[in-house]
Amino acid sequence: MNQKSPLWTRGFLNVCIANFLMACSFNLLMPSIPLYITEHLGVPQTQTGIVLASYALAVFLIRPFSGFLVDLYPRKSILLVSFVGYVVIFTGYFFATTVLFFVLIRFLHGLAWGGSTVSSSTLAIDVVPSERRAEGIGYYGTFMNVAMAVGPFIAIHIYQTAGFQTLLWYAMGMGVLGIIAVLLIKAPPRPKTKREKVSLDRFFLLPAWPIFLNQLLLCCAWGTIGAFVAQYGKKIEIPNAGIFFLFWAGGIMMSRVFSGRLVDRGHIHLVNVVAMAIASVAFLMFATFHNLYAFCLSGFAIGIGFGMMFPALQTLYINMGENSQRGTANSTYLVGFDLGLSLGMLAGGYISGTWSFEAMYRIASFLCVLSIPVYWTVSRPRFEKMRLR
Repeated sequence: MNQKSPLWTRGFLNVCIANFLMACSFNLLMPSIPLYITEHLGVPQTQTGIVLASYALAVFLIRPFSGFLVDLYPRKSILLVSFVGYVVIFTGYFFATTVLFFVLIRFLHGLAWGGSTVSSSTLAIDVVPSERRAEGIGYYGTFMNVAMAVGPFIAIHIYQTAGFQTLLWYAMGMGVLGIIAVLLIKAPPRPKTKREKVSLDRFFLLPAWPIFLNQLLLCCAWGTIGAFVAQYGKKIEIPNAGIFFLFWAGGIMMSRVFSGRLVDRGHIHLVNVVAMAIASVAFLMFATFHNLYAFCLSGFAIGIGFGMMFPALQTLYINMGENSQRGTANSTYLVGFDLGLSLGMLAGGYISGTWSFEAMYRIASFLCVLSIPVYWTVSRPRFEKMRLR
């Protein structure tokens, strides 16, 4: 019986820790910025999406170039440079007293975040055994997703008790610890890569375009979570809306116990379809029932749905690209994530301000429902036709 290659090596653990600290510091600002700009800068609710989405737009623009660069140059070096820039940009928030300045700082932060996440996730794939790739991607993603849950929970408490500027210092401190973790990563040696002629397929994994469009539907729904849950919880009188993110993290962690293994055993389509169905029901429940139990249970179910879905979608991209296109495949997945996220935040700010938060989450539920037939009739056949492994 063949023994499995070890997954939790020192290199993989350090990549995951660096990823967690970076994501946690970033997500300290996700729920606090809309509260701060509406309460202290007087920004209308309909315009909050513009500030929130500016970083996602920057990430969308930088991702393809990041994928191209990490396929050519040392991934640890790109991660380190991007991460240092990411931490330095935090200082700009101390001077952001206008909406325009906030948009500019968020945009610059998005550029650094985009470079960091592409190089980090590609480096993680390099240090994971190929036969345990989906499982490794799942655990790596868990660190980021848990940070996306723990960060907002901590942020709301710090914001309410100590203020926005104190929150910034905590975020910068986490970022510095993340840089230390990056320095400790022992990156595997890479064979020299021939510098190919620059073309579109070096920036975007062209065979995966149907999956990319399918992913946009799901990520638009996802974009309504981190940015607006704190405001929604305040509206329906939940004492500390940050509790949603703890249950959300719990759902994500539970999903990773089994979903990665199911994908590695060949059940990737079943995992994706079930995950989309769970997310659609959870969003509908979130919009319909206004009590603490439904609030927490919805967060848990949304965590399970997207926790199953995102590693499986990322595996689709990886398995459709050549080994020399890992960065491109990763950046394509992340571009879809960020474009959908930015569209979701832009639309979410407008819908919640014009109609209601409930209407926004019902639309999110519909997008998840719509993604199921699109996946089964378009994305699934395309993957089976173009897959390389």
